[in-house]
Amino acid sequence: MIRAYKFLMRPTVGQTIALGEILRDHCSLYNGALQEHRDAYRHVSKTSVKYGQQSAQLKEIRAFDPERHGRWSFSSQQATLRRLDKAFTAFFRRVKSGDTPGYPRFRGVNWFDTVDFPKDGDGCGWDATPHDPVTRVRLQGVGHVKVHQHRPVVGKVRTVSVKREGAKWFVVLTAEQDQPEPLPKTGSVVGIDLGIANFLAESNGGFVPNPRHGRRNADRLEAAQQALATFGRVRRDKRTANHRRAVEKVATLHGKVRRQRLDHFHKTALALVREHDLIAHENLTIRSMVKSAAPKPDPERPGSFLPNGAAAKTGLNRSISDAGWGVFLTILTSKAESAGREVIAGDPRNTSRRCPECGHTAKENRPTQAKFHCVACGHTAHADTVGATNVLRAGLVRLYADQA
Repeated sequence: MIRAYKFLMRPTVGQTIALGEILRDHCSLYNGALQEHRDAYRHVSKTSVKYGQQSAQLKEIRAFDPERHGRWSFSSQQATLRRLDKAFTAFFRRVKSGDTPGYPRFRGVNWFDTVDFPKDGDGCGWDATPHDPVTRVRLQGVGHVKVHQHRPVVGKVRTVSVKREGAKWFVVLTAEQDQPEPLPKTGSVVGIDLGIANFLAESNGGFVPNPRHGRRNADRLEAAQQALATFGRVRRDKRTANHRRAVEKVATLHGKVRRQRLDHFHKTALALVREHDLIAHENLTIRSMVKSAAPKPDPERPGSFLPNGAAAKTGLNRSISDAGWGVFLTILTSKAESAGREVIAGDPRNTSRRCPECGHTAKENRPTQAKFHCVACGHTAHADTVGATNVLRAGLVRLYADQA
């Protein structure tokens, strides 16, 4: 199995400058390759440029401009071109399927934050000597950069990536390792219902509160963004150190919220994996859930629109994004795989309207957000607990159907 590790790097001043330059030059390579795609399609009879063609041009580019492109790893530059090729592959796939195409865009230097090295030892090297207290990663053109390795890396390192987050630099490793020993069986199964009032409800009656990290930091983030907007109105060539500090403050606050969310996700997922052999959740289409409210034209007044609840939908979308269900489910699935547990997605339809006692399904069964009262048999419970119970049953039905 493949496991990813992320460690904080502690570069020197000179290494920090070199890291910024490697991002800048790879961003330039990405944008130049994208421009070649656009020119070939517009001016050469709608010709499509392939990755192999652009990769073959790298030797000429490196020889023509050795100071800017020749000092970096050839493999990392190929990885940047491969990233663009994947973007175009996804673009054509969306066109064929009828989705919003989303043509690949040029990247600004502040929006290009990652450089990939496809193979450890090729332009990079992970150096974690057992008897050396200081861990370093070697990067071609940068040098040996100190790394704060807070946990051991198990298995053979396959790829190395350098990532910038605000003013900090990280190294991301992927390591191939043997499948770990599964955790002992507990004989317990559970269904979880993800929500807003509570982050999740369990079919056994338990609840995990929603920490709402985004909302708790919203005031400070809003103030920092307003200060940044004030500096942003100044021309780029006249921006001062205060503008840079405002950018760093916004990035720091966003990073804090992101780390708080991830910490909550990891702890919640670990508790579920340790306690249960099977975890069932709703098969949610989160991207569709956070779409903006559709406008309602007024049939009596052409050009006018009826109220469509856009403000309330915007608040709901913000709460769903703050909860981060998609990232949590990804982390839960990964931890379950390592622990030998099973995670299964069930049908989400009518889970909070179907009575778990008699099976009666009706909108009237849920008179309020938190209360469930069956109009057929009188069963009463918390609506989220009822939803989790039905999710577990749907997950078990799917499991048994797959095994049959």
